[in-house]
Amino acid sequence: MAPNPADMGIIYPTGDIAFKVLLSARFCAAIWSHITDCDETFNYWEPTHYLLFGKGFQTWEYSPDYALRSYMYLLIHVIPAWAYHKLLQPNRLLIFYFTRCLLGLLCAACEVYFYKSVCREFGVQIGRVTLAFMVFGAGMFISSTAFLPSTFSMYMCLVSMGAWFHRKYELAVFTTALSAFLSWPFAALLGVPIAIDMVFYRKEVFKFVQWSCISTAIVLIPMVKMDSSYFGRLVVAPYNIIHYNIFSHGPDLYGTESWTFYFINGFLNFNFAFIGALLMPFLLILVWGLVPSKPRHAGCLPYVLSLLPLYLWMAVFFFQPHKEERFLFPAYPLVCLCGAVAVDCVQKLCYRFALPRPRQRSGSAPRHYLHSTAPLLAVAVAVCAALGVARALALYNGYHAPLDVFMELNSLNAEYNMASKKTINVCMGKEWHRFPSSFFLPGDNWQLQFLQSEFRGQLPKPFSSQHNGTAIIPSHMNNLNKEEPSRYFDVNQCHFLVDLDLGVETEREPNYSQQKNQWTIHKSIPFLNAAKSHQFFRAFYVPYFSNLYCTYASYNLLISSKLKFLNVENSGTKR
Repeated sequence: MAPNPADMGIIYPTGDIAFKVLLSARFCAAIWSHITDCDETFNYWEPTHYLLFGKGFQTWEYSPDYALRSYMYLLIHVIPAWAYHKLLQPNRLLIFYFTRCLLGLLCAACEVYFYKSVCREFGVQIGRVTLAFMVFGAGMFISSTAFLPSTFSMYMCLVSMGAWFHRKYELAVFTTALSAFLSWPFAALLGVPIAIDMVFYRKEVFKFVQWSCISTAIVLIPMVKMDSSYFGRLVVAPYNIIHYNIFSHGPDLYGTESWTFYFINGFLNFNFAFIGALLMPFLLILVWGLVPSKPRHAGCLPYVLSLLPLYLWMAVFFFQPHKEERFLFPAYPLVCLCGAVAVDCVQKLCYRFALPRPRQRSGSAPRHYLHSTAPLLAVAVAVCAALGVARALALYNGYHAPLDVFMELNSLNAEYNMASKKTINVCMGKEWHRFPSSFFLPGDNWQLQFLQSEFRGQLPKPFSSQHNGTAIIPSHMNNLNKEEPSRYFDVNQCHFLVDLDLGVETEREPNYSQQKNQWTIHKSIPFLNAAKSHQFFRAFYVPYFSNLYCTYASYNLLISSKLKFLNVENSGTKR
Protein backbone atom coordinates (compact mmCIF):
# COMPACT_ATOMS: atom_id res chain seq x y z
CA MET A 1 0.00 0.00 0.00
CA ALA A 2 2.98 2.28 0.52
CA PRO A 3 4.96 3.65 -2.46
CA ASN A 4 7.76 1.50 -3.81
CA PRO A 5 10.85 2.52 -1.80
CA ALA A 6 13.15 1.73 -4.70
CA ASP A 7 11.51 4.54 -6.66
CA MET A 8 12.60 7.03 -3.99
CA GLY A 9 16.05 5.60 -3.38
CA ILE A 10 15.24 4.70 0.25
CA ILE A 11 17.53 2.14 1.85
CA TYR A 12 15.87 -0.19 4.33
CA PRO A 13 16.65 -3.63 5.82
CA THR A 14 15.11 -6.68 4.21
CA GLY A 15 13.29 -9.19 6.37
CA ASP A 16 16.34 -11.50 6.51
CA ILE A 17 18.67 -8.74 7.65
CA ALA A 18 16.11 -7.47 10.17
CA PHE A 19 15.80 -10.96 11.65
CA LYS A 20 19.56 -11.38 12.03
CA VAL A 21 19.90 -8.00 13.75
CA LEU A 22 16.94 -8.60 16.04
CA LEU A 23 18.05 -12.13 16.91
CA SER A 24 21.51 -10.85 17.85
CA ALA A 25 19.95 -8.23 20.12
CA ARG A 26 17.62 -10.78 21.74
CA PHE A 27 20.40 -13.29 22.39
CA CYS A 28 22.34 -10.49 24.08
CA ALA A 29 19.30 -9.90 26.29
CA ALA A 30 18.98 -13.63 27.02
CA ILE A 31 22.56 -13.77 28.28
CA TRP A 32 23.09 -10.39 29.93
CA SER A 33 19.71 -9.14 31.12
CA HIS A 34 19.09 -9.68 34.82
CA ILE A 35 15.73 -10.69 36.29
CA THR A 36 14.03 -7.38 36.99
CA ASP A 37 10.96 -8.68 38.83
CA CYS A 38 10.76 -11.29 41.59
CA ASP A 39 7.34 -12.22 40.21
CA GLU A 40 9.20 -13.71 37.24
CA THR A 41 11.27 -15.91 39.54
CA PHE A 42 8.67 -17.14 41.99
CA ASN A 43 5.59 -17.29 39.76
CA TYR A 44 7.19 -18.73 36.61
CA TRP A 45 10.77 -19.96 36.90
CA GLU A 46 10.12 -21.73 40.21
CA PRO A 47 6.95 -23.61 39.16
CA THR A 48 8.75 -24.54 35.92
CA HIS A 49 11.64 -25.96 37.94
CA TYR A 50 9.11 -27.88 40.01
CA LEU A 51 7.46 -29.38 36.93
CA LEU A 52 10.86 -30.44 35.59
CA PHE A 53 12.58 -31.61 38.77
CA GLY A 54 9.89 -31.92 41.45
CA LYS A 55 11.28 -29.05 43.52
CA GLY A 56 10.54 -25.34 43.53
CA PHE A 57 8.83 -22.50 45.35
CA GLN A 58 5.09 -21.89 45.32
CA THR A 59 3.29 -18.57 45.73
CA TRP A 60 -0.28 -18.14 46.91
CA GLU A 61 -1.39 -17.63 43.29
CA TYR A 62 -0.71 -21.36 42.69
CA SER A 63 -2.63 -22.54 45.72
CA PRO A 64 -5.76 -24.46 44.62
CA ASP A 65 -7.69 -22.13 46.93
CA TYR A 66 -6.99 -19.19 44.57
CA ALA A 67 -5.63 -20.63 41.27
CA LEU A 68 -4.76 -17.35 39.57
CA ARG A 69 -1.99 -18.75 37.36
CA SER A 70 -2.22 -21.19 34.49
CA TYR A 71 -0.12 -24.34 34.20
CA MET A 72 -0.87 -24.37 30.47
CA TYR A 73 1.22 -21.21 30.11
CA LEU A 74 4.07 -22.88 32.00
CA LEU A 75 3.91 -26.04 29.90
CA ILE A 76 4.64 -24.28 26.62
CA HIS A 77 8.00 -23.39 28.21
CA VAL A 78 8.47 -26.66 30.07
CA ILE A 79 8.14 -28.94 27.02
CA PRO A 80 11.18 -27.63 25.06
CA ALA A 81 13.18 -27.37 28.29
CA TRP A 82 12.26 -30.98 29.14
CA ALA A 83 13.31 -32.16 25.66
CA TYR A 84 16.63 -30.31 25.94
CA HIS A 85 17.19 -31.82 29.39
CA LYS A 86 16.43 -35.39 28.26
CA LEU A 87 18.46 -35.21 25.08
CA LEU A 88 21.63 -33.51 26.31
CA GLN A 89 21.50 -33.86 30.13
CA PRO A 90 22.89 -30.34 30.71
CA ASN A 91 23.21 -28.76 34.14
CA ARG A 92 20.20 -26.77 35.24
CA LEU A 93 21.85 -23.43 34.66
CA LEU A 94 22.10 -24.21 30.95
CA ILE A 95 18.39 -25.06 30.86
CA PHE A 96 17.67 -21.58 32.21
CA TYR A 97 19.67 -19.89 29.45
CA PHE A 98 18.40 -22.31 26.80
CA THR A 99 14.83 -21.27 27.66
CA ARG A 100 15.78 -17.62 27.54
CA CYS A 101 17.38 -18.03 24.12
CA LEU A 102 14.22 -19.74 22.84
CA LEU A 103 12.22 -16.77 24.09
CA GLY A 104 14.62 -14.46 22.26
CA LEU A 105 14.21 -16.49 19.06
CA LEU A 106 10.41 -16.32 19.31
CA CYS A 107 10.51 -12.60 20.02
CA ALA A 108 12.77 -11.88 17.03
CA ALA A 109 10.49 -13.87 14.69
CA CYS A 110 7.42 -11.96 15.89
CA GLU A 111 9.24 -8.64 15.57
CA VAL A 112 10.21 -9.33 11.97
CA TYR A 113 6.60 -10.08 11.10
CA PHE A 114 5.55 -6.84 12.78
CA TYR A 115 8.31 -4.87 11.03
CA LYS A 116 7.27 -6.13 7.59
CA SER A 117 3.64 -5.32 8.30
CA VAL A 118 4.54 -1.79 9.43
CA CYS A 119 6.45 -1.28 6.18
CA ARG A 120 3.34 -2.40 4.30
CA GLU A 121 0.89 -0.25 6.24
CA PHE A 122 2.93 2.88 7.00
CA GLY A 123 5.78 2.76 4.51
CA VAL A 124 9.41 1.70 4.82
CA GLN A 125 10.44 5.07 6.31
CA ILE A 126 8.37 4.45 9.43
CA GLY A 127 9.14 0.73 9.27
CA ARG A 128 12.91 1.17 9.43
CA VAL A 129 12.72 3.66 12.30
CA THR A 130 10.41 1.29 14.18
CA LEU A 131 12.96 -1.46 13.65
CA ALA A 132 15.77 0.71 15.01
CA PHE A 133 13.76 1.58 18.12
CA MET A 134 13.00 -2.10 18.72
CA VAL A 135 16.61 -3.19 18.28
CA PHE A 136 18.13 -0.54 20.54
CA GLY A 137 15.29 0.14 22.96
CA ALA A 138 16.20 -0.80 26.53
CA GLY A 139 12.54 -1.68 27.11
CA MET A 140 12.74 -4.38 24.47
CA PHE A 141 16.06 -5.56 25.95
CA ILE A 142 14.37 -6.01 29.35
CA SER A 143 11.08 -7.49 28.19
CA SER A 144 12.04 -9.65 25.20
CA THR A 145 13.37 -12.65 27.13
CA ALA A 146 11.51 -12.25 30.42
CA PHE A 147 9.54 -15.31 31.50
CA LEU A 148 6.34 -13.37 32.14
CA PRO A 149 2.78 -13.48 30.74
CA SER A 150 3.10 -9.80 29.83
CA THR A 151 6.08 -10.71 27.62
CA PHE A 152 4.08 -13.44 25.89
CA SER A 153 1.31 -10.86 25.39
CA MET A 154 3.93 -8.61 23.79
CA TYR A 155 4.78 -11.41 21.34
CA MET A 156 1.10 -11.83 20.53
CA CYS A 157 0.69 -8.06 20.15
CA LEU A 158 3.45 -8.12 17.53
CA VAL A 159 1.69 -10.91 15.64
CA SER A 160 -1.87 -9.62 16.01
CA MET A 161 -0.95 -6.09 14.94
CA GLY A 162 1.11 -7.51 12.08
CA ALA A 163 -1.78 -9.71 10.96
CA TRP A 164 -4.17 -6.76 11.21
CA PHE A 165 -1.91 -4.56 9.06
CA HIS A 166 -1.76 -7.44 6.55
CA ARG A 167 -5.59 -7.73 6.72
CA LYS A 168 -5.34 -11.30 8.04
CA TYR A 169 -8.21 -10.85 10.44
CA GLU A 170 -8.55 -14.49 11.39
CA LEU A 171 -4.96 -14.60 12.67
CA ALA A 172 -5.37 -11.23 14.38
CA VAL A 173 -8.41 -12.42 16.33
CA PHE A 174 -6.85 -15.76 17.22
CA THR A 175 -3.58 -14.31 18.55
CA THR A 176 -5.49 -11.70 20.55
CA ALA A 177 -7.54 -14.49 22.13
CA LEU A 178 -4.41 -16.57 22.71
CA SER A 179 -2.82 -13.62 24.50
CA ALA A 180 -5.91 -12.89 26.60
CA PHE A 181 -6.63 -16.47 27.70
CA LEU A 182 -3.20 -18.06 27.91
CA SER A 183 -1.14 -15.21 29.33
CA TRP A 184 -2.96 -12.09 30.51
CA PRO A 185 -6.72 -11.37 30.18
CA PHE A 186 -6.21 -7.60 30.09
CA ALA A 187 -4.20 -7.94 26.87
CA ALA A 188 -7.57 -8.23 25.09
CA LEU A 189 -7.65 -4.43 25.31
CA LEU A 190 -5.11 -4.24 22.47
CA GLY A 191 -7.56 -6.12 20.23
CA VAL A 192 -10.38 -3.59 20.66
CA PRO A 193 -9.37 -1.53 17.57
CA ILE A 194 -9.26 -4.75 15.53
CA ALA A 195 -12.80 -5.52 16.66
CA ILE A 196 -13.90 -1.96 15.80
CA ASP A 197 -12.41 -2.32 12.32
CA MET A 198 -14.11 -5.65 11.66
CA VAL A 199 -17.51 -4.79 13.14
CA PHE A 200 -18.00 -1.11 12.28
CA TYR A 201 -15.71 -0.39 9.32
CA ARG A 202 -15.76 -3.64 7.38
CA LYS A 203 -19.17 -4.81 8.64
CA GLU A 204 -17.84 -8.34 9.12
CA VAL A 205 -19.73 -9.06 12.30
CA PHE A 206 -20.22 -12.73 11.51
CA LYS A 207 -16.50 -13.30 10.85
CA PHE A 208 -15.60 -11.54 14.09
CA VAL A 209 -18.07 -13.59 16.15
CA GLN A 210 -17.14 -16.79 14.33
CA TRP A 211 -13.40 -16.44 14.93
CA SER A 212 -13.89 -15.23 18.46
CA CYS A 213 -15.81 -18.43 19.21
CA ILE A 214 -13.32 -20.63 17.34
CA SER A 215 -10.39 -19.04 19.16
CA THR A 216 -12.08 -19.35 22.53
CA ALA A 217 -12.80 -23.03 21.95
CA ILE A 218 -9.28 -23.81 20.69
CA VAL A 219 -7.51 -22.03 23.54
CA LEU A 220 -9.81 -22.02 26.56
CA ILE A 221 -11.20 -25.59 26.52
CA PRO A 222 -7.81 -27.41 26.68
CA MET A 223 -6.54 -24.74 29.07
CA VAL A 224 -9.39 -25.31 31.53
CA LYS A 225 -8.94 -29.07 31.23
CA MET A 226 -5.20 -28.88 31.85
CA ASP A 227 -5.41 -26.40 34.73
CA SER A 228 -8.24 -28.32 36.39
CA SER A 229 -6.12 -31.45 36.22
CA TYR A 230 -3.19 -29.76 37.97
CA PHE A 231 -5.23 -27.89 40.58
CA GLY A 232 -7.50 -30.86 41.34
CA ARG A 233 -10.70 -28.88 40.79
CA LEU A 234 -12.46 -26.91 38.06
CA VAL A 235 -10.34 -23.83 37.34
CA VAL A 236 -10.74 -21.03 34.81
CA ALA A 237 -7.57 -19.07 35.52
CA PRO A 238 -8.38 -16.01 33.33
CA TYR A 239 -11.64 -15.50 35.22
CA ASN A 240 -9.88 -15.84 38.57
CA ILE A 241 -7.29 -13.20 37.75
CA ILE A 242 -9.92 -10.78 36.44
CA HIS A 243 -12.03 -11.29 39.57
CA TYR A 244 -9.04 -10.71 41.83
CA ASN A 245 -7.82 -7.57 40.06
CA ILE A 246 -11.18 -5.90 39.40
CA PHE A 247 -13.53 -7.04 42.13
CA SER A 248 -11.13 -6.91 45.07
CA HIS A 249 -8.49 -4.58 46.44
CA GLY A 250 -5.83 -7.25 46.09
CA PRO A 251 -3.43 -5.58 43.63
CA ASP A 252 -3.02 -2.51 45.82
CA LEU A 253 -1.68 -4.71 48.64
CA TYR A 254 1.60 -4.90 46.72
CA GLY A 255 2.16 -1.16 46.58
CA THR A 256 0.99 1.84 44.61
CA GLU A 257 3.03 4.32 42.65
CA SER A 258 2.85 8.00 41.76
CA TRP A 259 1.22 9.11 38.51
CA THR A 260 4.72 9.92 37.23
CA PHE A 261 5.91 6.28 37.48
CA TYR A 262 5.17 5.22 33.89
CA PHE A 263 6.42 8.49 32.42
CA ILE A 264 9.79 8.09 34.14
CA ASN A 265 9.90 4.38 33.32
CA GLY A 266 8.95 5.04 29.69
CA PHE A 267 11.74 7.57 29.26
CA LEU A 268 14.31 5.26 30.86
CA ASN A 269 13.35 2.41 28.55
CA PHE A 270 12.74 4.28 25.28
CA ASN A 271 14.05 7.81 25.98
CA PHE A 272 13.03 10.26 23.24
CA ALA A 273 11.11 7.61 21.29
CA PHE A 274 8.72 7.43 24.26
CA ILE A 275 8.34 11.23 24.31
CA GLY A 276 7.67 11.09 20.58
CA ALA A 277 5.00 8.42 21.13
CA LEU A 278 3.28 10.66 23.71
CA LEU A 279 3.37 13.66 21.38
CA MET A 280 2.55 11.76 18.20
CA PRO A 281 -1.23 12.53 18.12
CA PHE A 282 -0.53 16.27 18.34
CA LEU A 283 2.24 16.09 15.74
CA LEU A 284 -0.04 14.14 13.42
CA ILE A 285 -2.73 16.82 13.74
CA LEU A 286 -0.17 19.51 12.87
CA VAL A 287 0.94 17.58 9.79
CA TRP A 288 -2.63 17.06 8.64
CA GLY A 289 -3.39 20.77 9.01
CA LEU A 290 -0.16 22.35 7.83
CA VAL A 291 1.67 20.05 5.42
CA PRO A 292 0.11 19.47 1.98
CA SER A 293 0.37 15.83 1.00
CA LYS A 294 -1.19 13.22 -1.21
CA PRO A 295 -4.05 11.28 0.37
CA ARG A 296 -3.14 7.87 1.76
CA HIS A 297 -3.96 4.76 -0.21
CA ALA A 298 -7.62 3.90 0.17
CA GLY A 299 -6.68 0.46 1.45
CA CYS A 300 -4.79 1.85 4.46
CA LEU A 301 -6.37 1.92 7.87
CA PRO A 302 -7.15 5.36 9.32
CA TYR A 303 -4.34 6.60 11.57
CA VAL A 304 -6.87 7.13 14.35
CA LEU A 305 -7.65 3.42 14.32
CA SER A 306 -4.28 1.82 13.52
CA LEU A 307 -2.44 3.78 16.24
CA LEU A 308 -5.21 3.60 18.82
CA PRO A 309 -4.06 0.45 20.72
CA LEU A 310 -1.16 2.20 22.49
CA TYR A 311 -3.31 5.04 23.74
CA LEU A 312 -6.05 2.69 24.92
CA TRP A 313 -3.40 0.85 26.93
CA MET A 314 -2.09 4.08 28.41
CA ALA A 315 -5.57 5.36 29.21
CA VAL A 316 -6.30 2.25 31.30
CA PHE A 317 -2.96 1.45 32.97
CA PHE A 318 -1.59 4.94 33.60
CA PHE A 319 -4.48 5.65 35.97
CA GLN A 320 -4.29 2.44 37.98
CA PRO A 321 -2.85 2.97 41.50
CA HIS A 322 -0.84 -0.27 41.34
CA LYS A 323 1.85 0.19 38.71
CA GLU A 324 4.63 -2.13 37.62
CA GLU A 325 7.04 -1.93 34.71
CA ARG A 326 5.91 -5.28 33.30
CA PHE A 327 2.34 -3.99 32.89
CA LEU A 328 3.55 -1.97 29.89
CA PHE A 329 5.41 -4.84 28.20
CA PRO A 330 2.54 -5.78 25.81
CA ALA A 331 2.48 -2.25 24.38
CA TYR A 332 6.26 -1.77 24.01
CA PRO A 333 6.30 -2.48 20.23
CA LEU A 334 3.56 0.11 19.82
CA VAL A 335 5.74 2.68 21.60
CA CYS A 336 8.38 2.01 18.94
CA LEU A 337 5.81 2.35 16.13
CA CYS A 338 4.24 5.56 17.44
CA GLY A 339 7.68 7.00 18.17
CA ALA A 340 8.66 6.29 14.56
CA VAL A 341 5.50 8.01 13.29
CA ALA A 342 6.41 11.02 15.46
CA VAL A 343 9.89 11.18 13.89
CA ASP A 344 8.30 11.10 10.44
CA CYS A 345 5.93 13.92 11.41
CA VAL A 346 8.83 16.05 12.66
CA GLN A 347 10.68 15.45 9.39
CA LYS A 348 7.66 16.62 7.38
CA LEU A 349 7.19 19.71 9.54
CA CYS A 350 10.88 20.62 9.33
CA TYR A 351 10.89 20.12 5.58
CA ARG A 352 7.85 22.36 5.26
CA PHE A 353 8.82 25.18 7.62
CA ALA A 354 12.41 24.97 8.89
CA LEU A 355 14.63 23.83 6.02
CA PRO A 356 15.53 25.89 2.95
CA ARG A 357 13.60 24.75 -0.09
CA PRO A 358 15.99 23.80 -2.92
CA ARG A 359 15.25 25.12 -6.35
CA GLN A 360 13.74 22.62 -8.71
CA ARG A 361 15.04 22.38 -12.24
CA SER A 362 12.49 22.77 -14.91
CA GLY A 363 10.80 19.47 -15.62
CA SER A 364 12.53 17.66 -12.72
CA ALA A 365 10.59 15.77 -10.08
CA PRO A 366 10.18 17.52 -6.71
CA ARG A 367 12.73 16.52 -4.09
CA HIS A 368 11.33 14.09 -1.52
CA TYR A 369 11.19 15.26 2.10
CA LEU A 370 13.12 12.16 3.23
CA HIS A 371 16.19 13.21 1.25
CA SER A 372 16.22 16.73 2.68
CA THR A 373 15.68 15.59 6.28
CA ALA A 374 17.97 12.53 6.24
CA PRO A 375 20.47 14.15 8.69
CA LEU A 376 17.61 14.82 11.12
CA LEU A 377 16.54 11.19 10.92
CA ALA A 378 20.11 9.98 11.44
CA VAL A 379 20.54 12.17 14.53
CA ALA A 380 17.21 11.06 16.02
CA VAL A 381 17.95 7.36 15.57
CA ALA A 382 21.57 7.73 16.74
CA VAL A 383 20.61 9.58 19.93
CA CYS A 384 17.83 7.12 20.80
CA ALA A 385 20.07 4.14 20.04
CA ALA A 386 22.95 5.52 22.10
CA LEU A 387 20.69 6.17 25.09
CA GLY A 388 19.08 2.74 24.72
CA VAL A 389 22.45 0.99 24.75
CA ALA A 390 23.63 3.18 27.63
CA ARG A 391 20.56 2.17 29.63
CA ALA A 392 21.10 -1.53 28.96
CA LEU A 393 24.75 -1.25 29.98
CA ALA A 394 23.78 0.59 33.16
CA LEU A 395 21.36 -2.19 34.09
CA TYR A 396 23.99 -4.85 33.48
CA ASN A 397 26.78 -3.06 35.33
CA GLY A 398 24.56 -2.14 38.23
CA TYR A 399 22.48 -5.24 38.80
CA HIS A 400 24.11 -8.38 37.35
CA ALA A 401 25.73 -9.38 40.66
CA PRO A 402 23.01 -11.77 41.97
CA LEU A 403 23.26 -13.99 38.89
CA ASP A 404 27.05 -14.07 39.09
CA VAL A 405 27.03 -14.89 42.79
CA PHE A 406 24.68 -17.83 42.30
CA MET A 407 26.76 -19.04 39.36
CA GLU A 408 29.65 -19.26 41.79
CA LEU A 409 27.73 -21.90 43.76
CA ASN A 410 27.92 -24.16 40.71
CA SER A 411 31.68 -23.65 40.58
CA LEU A 412 31.97 -24.48 44.27
CA ASN A 413 29.83 -27.55 43.84
CA ALA A 414 32.14 -28.85 41.12
CA GLU A 415 35.34 -27.84 42.89
CA TYR A 416 34.49 -29.43 46.24
CA ASN A 417 32.29 -32.28 44.97
CA MET A 418 29.23 -31.41 47.04
CA ALA A 419 26.86 -33.58 44.99
CA SER A 420 25.93 -35.64 48.04
CA LYS A 421 22.61 -36.27 49.75
CA LYS A 422 23.43 -33.89 52.59
CA THR A 423 21.25 -30.77 52.46
CA ILE A 424 23.14 -27.55 51.82
CA ASN A 425 21.27 -24.42 52.92
CA VAL A 426 21.73 -21.21 50.94
CA CYS A 427 20.16 -18.36 52.91
CA MET A 428 18.89 -14.93 51.93
CA GLY A 429 17.41 -12.20 54.08
CA LYS A 430 16.60 -8.81 52.60
CA GLU A 431 17.89 -10.01 49.22
CA TRP A 432 15.22 -12.73 48.85
CA HIS A 433 13.60 -10.89 45.93
CA ARG A 434 16.82 -11.10 43.88
CA PHE A 435 17.03 -14.89 43.97
CA PRO A 436 17.36 -15.79 40.25
CA SER A 437 15.63 -19.21 40.60
CA SER A 438 16.38 -22.79 41.62
CA PHE A 439 17.96 -23.33 38.19
CA PHE A 440 21.02 -21.62 39.71
CA LEU A 441 21.25 -24.13 42.56
CA PRO A 442 23.64 -26.99 41.69
CA GLY A 443 21.40 -29.89 42.71
CA ASP A 444 18.46 -31.24 44.68
CA ASN A 445 20.44 -31.26 47.93
CA TRP A 446 20.82 -27.47 47.71
CA GLN A 447 17.94 -25.56 49.31
CA LEU A 448 17.17 -21.85 49.44
CA GLN A 449 16.14 -20.66 52.90
CA PHE A 450 14.68 -17.32 53.98
CA LEU A 451 15.88 -15.27 56.93
CA GLN A 452 13.99 -12.55 58.72
CA SER A 453 14.28 -9.08 57.19
CA GLU A 454 12.44 -5.77 57.23
CA PHE A 455 10.14 -7.11 54.53
CA ARG A 456 6.90 -7.91 56.36
CA GLY A 457 4.90 -9.46 53.52
CA GLN A 458 4.33 -13.08 52.58
CA LEU A 459 7.23 -15.08 51.19
CA PRO A 460 6.79 -18.13 48.93
CA LYS A 461 7.16 -21.68 50.23
CA PRO A 462 8.27 -24.94 48.57
CA PHE A 463 5.74 -27.00 46.64
CA SER A 464 4.66 -30.21 48.32
CA SER A 465 6.97 -33.13 47.57
CA GLN A 466 4.00 -35.46 47.06
CA HIS A 467 3.20 -36.67 43.55
CA ASN A 468 0.09 -34.43 43.33
CA GLY A 469 1.78 -31.43 44.88
CA THR A 470 0.06 -28.89 42.62
CA ALA A 471 -3.38 -30.02 43.88
CA ILE A 472 -2.48 -29.89 47.60
CA ILE A 473 -3.64 -26.78 49.42
CA PRO A 474 -0.51 -25.40 51.13
CA SER A 475 -0.65 -24.49 54.80
CA HIS A 476 0.15 -21.01 56.10
CA MET A 477 -0.82 -19.32 52.84
CA ASN A 478 -2.96 -16.19 52.41
CA ASN A 479 -3.95 -13.80 49.63
CA LEU A 480 -3.58 -10.66 51.75
CA ASN A 481 0.22 -10.46 51.66
CA LYS A 482 0.39 -11.01 55.42
CA GLU A 483 3.69 -12.09 56.90
CA GLU A 484 4.03 -15.82 57.53
CA PRO A 485 6.70 -16.40 60.24
CA SER A 486 6.79 -20.12 59.33
CA ARG A 487 8.87 -19.20 56.27
CA TYR A 488 11.91 -18.12 58.32
CA PHE A 489 14.96 -20.30 58.83
CA ASP A 490 17.51 -20.44 61.63
CA VAL A 491 20.59 -18.55 60.47
CA ASN A 492 22.80 -20.89 62.49
CA GLN A 493 21.84 -23.72 60.13
CA CYS A 494 22.92 -21.83 56.99
CA HIS A 495 25.94 -23.03 55.04
CA PHE A 496 25.98 -20.13 52.57
CA LEU A 497 24.48 -16.67 52.84
CA VAL A 498 23.92 -14.16 50.04
CA ASP A 499 23.72 -10.56 51.19
CA LEU A 500 24.23 -6.98 50.02
CA ASP A 501 26.53 -4.98 52.26
CA LEU A 502 25.22 -1.41 52.30
CA GLY A 503 27.02 -0.60 55.53
CA VAL A 504 23.80 -0.33 57.54
CA GLU A 505 21.96 -2.80 59.72
CA THR A 506 18.80 -3.22 61.77
CA GLU A 507 17.68 -5.77 64.34
CA ARG A 508 16.13 -7.95 61.63
CA GLU A 509 18.84 -7.20 59.07
CA PRO A 510 22.28 -7.52 60.67
CA ASN A 511 25.34 -6.84 58.55
CA TYR A 512 26.37 -10.45 58.06
CA SER A 513 29.41 -9.50 56.02
CA GLN A 514 30.97 -7.86 59.08
CA GLN A 515 30.44 -10.91 61.32
CA LYS A 516 33.95 -12.19 60.66
CA ASN A 517 33.81 -14.88 63.30
CA GLN A 518 30.75 -16.51 61.67
CA TRP A 519 31.11 -15.77 57.97
CA THR A 520 33.86 -15.60 55.39
CA ILE A 521 33.40 -13.59 52.20
CA HIS A 522 34.06 -16.00 49.36
CA LYS A 523 33.05 -13.78 46.44
CA SER A 524 32.16 -10.12 46.25
CA ILE A 525 30.74 -8.32 43.22
CA PRO A 526 29.95 -4.60 42.90
CA PHE A 527 26.24 -3.75 43.06
CA LEU A 528 24.85 -0.28 42.42
CA ASN A 529 23.95 1.73 45.51
CA ALA A 530 21.25 3.80 43.84
CA ALA A 531 20.62 6.03 46.86
CA LYS A 532 24.22 7.30 46.78
CA SER A 533 24.62 7.58 43.00
CA HIS A 534 23.93 10.37 40.54
CA GLN A 535 20.47 10.02 39.01
CA PHE A 536 21.54 10.36 35.38
CA PHE A 537 24.77 8.34 35.52
CA ARG A 538 23.14 5.47 37.41
CA ALA A 539 20.35 5.38 34.80
CA PHE A 540 22.55 5.63 31.68
CA TYR A 541 26.07 4.25 31.54
CA VAL A 542 28.61 6.79 30.36
CA PRO A 543 32.22 5.57 30.31
CA TYR A 544 34.36 7.14 33.05
CA PHE A 545 31.59 9.41 34.36
CA SER A 546 29.33 6.61 35.58
CA ASN A 547 32.21 5.12 37.57
CA LEU A 548 33.02 8.58 38.91
CA TYR A 549 29.52 9.55 40.01
CA CYS A 550 28.09 6.18 41.01
CA THR A 551 28.64 4.33 44.27
CA TYR A 552 28.74 0.56 44.46
CA ALA A 553 28.15 -1.73 47.41
CA SER A 554 29.42 -5.30 47.77
CA TYR A 555 27.13 -8.16 46.83
CA ASN A 556 28.63 -11.00 48.83
CA LEU A 557 28.58 -14.76 48.88
CA LEU A 558 29.36 -15.72 52.47
CA ILE A 559 30.49 -19.14 53.69
CA SER A 560 29.73 -20.25 57.21
CA SER A 561 32.72 -20.94 59.42
CA LYS A 562 30.91 -24.13 60.47
CA LEU A 563 31.12 -25.57 56.97
CA LYS A 564 33.70 -28.27 57.63
CA PHE A 565 34.00 -29.77 54.15
CA LEU A 566 35.28 -26.54 52.62
CA ASN A 567 38.75 -25.19 53.23
CA VAL A 568 37.37 -21.72 53.88
CA GLU A 569 40.59 -20.16 55.04
CA ASN A 570 42.34 -21.05 51.81
CA SER A 571 39.45 -20.18 49.50
CA GLY A 572 40.07 -16.47 49.79
CA THR A 573 37.86 -13.65 48.60
CA LYS A 574 37.18 -13.59 44.87
CA ARG A 575 36.20 -10.44 43.06
